[in-house]
Amino acid sequence: MPTIEIDNRTFEVDGDGFLANPGIWDTEVARLFAKYDGIEDMNDKHWAVVNIIRRNFEEKGVAPMIRVVCQETGLRLREIYELFPLGPARGACRIAGLPKPDGCV
Repeated sequence: MPTIEIDNRTFEVDGDGFLANPGIWDTEVARLFAKYDGIEDMNDKHWAVVNIIRRNFEEKGVAPMIRVVCQETGLRLREIYELFPLGPARGACRIAGLPKPDGCV
């Protein structure tokens, strides 16, 4: 299984860089993955998106649809792309510690 190293911590990931074991996720892992993706500081808006994604994953086993994230955060899709330049699936879901989403987030 591939690995990535961030700040002297090694994580097993799938071929797309998503955590192989979502159970190891915590806020420090989120910060490290954000840093790896070029996001130096996670602000309240970043955390709002990540927390909605995490909660939905824990309750339903899947990432929420992007319109749900927009509705619950009050953010526009453009703002989410500004917060997560890699997009809601590749960026926000990776930082939230989810497996790679099957379809749209």
